[in-house]
Amino acid sequence: MATYTLTTPLTSEDTKKLVAGDTVLLNGTIYTARDAAHKRLVELIEAGEELPFDLEGSVIYFVGPTPPKPGDPIGSAGPTTSYRMDTYSPTMLKHGSKGMIGKGKRNQAVKDACVEYDGIYFGATGGAGALLGKQIRSAEVIAYPELGPEAVRKITVEDFPVTVVNDTKGNDIYQMGRAQYEVKD
Repeated sequence: MATYTLTTPLTSEDTKKLVAGDTVLLNGTIYTARDAAHKRLVELIEAGEELPFDLEGSVIYFVGPTPPKPGDPIGSAGPTTSYRMDTYSPTMLKHGSKGMIGKGKRNQAVKDACVEYDGIYFGATGGAGALLGKQIRSAEVIAYPELGPEAVRKITVEDFPVTVVNDTKGNDIYQMGRAQYEVKD
């Protein structure tokens, strides 16, 4: 397992070198969106309308941050359970997104889309939202403010720590880990 430092937007060259289990320190701009925002974004794509941000090379963080303390750009920003975005993620990858950040397993359609479109699913550490929030340097709501914490935000991260869960080769760290330690009769 290797450690990489990458800056967004990501390219296929960036994502193809990553292997499930690698650690990545992300820098640059990423976007936040949960299921309600994903539903709206996919509806815009299907209607052929413009999105509130450029999907090409984008990384989307599944998070609903808490309000910031005075002087901070954001509050606690821990990952949301990712399977709620499984319906929408293949469409987002097909239209240029290269990365997703969340927690938990993804379905086979998402894993297949990662292979087909050079996408990566990153895991962030659940329960460490306060620490993850400290790696966010700026945050701005850019769409759907009526969704509150689930609004789409443009955030700037510095050395934001994530682990590759699903890579472009079809590997899944959850399956790999289980196979490594599973006791067989």
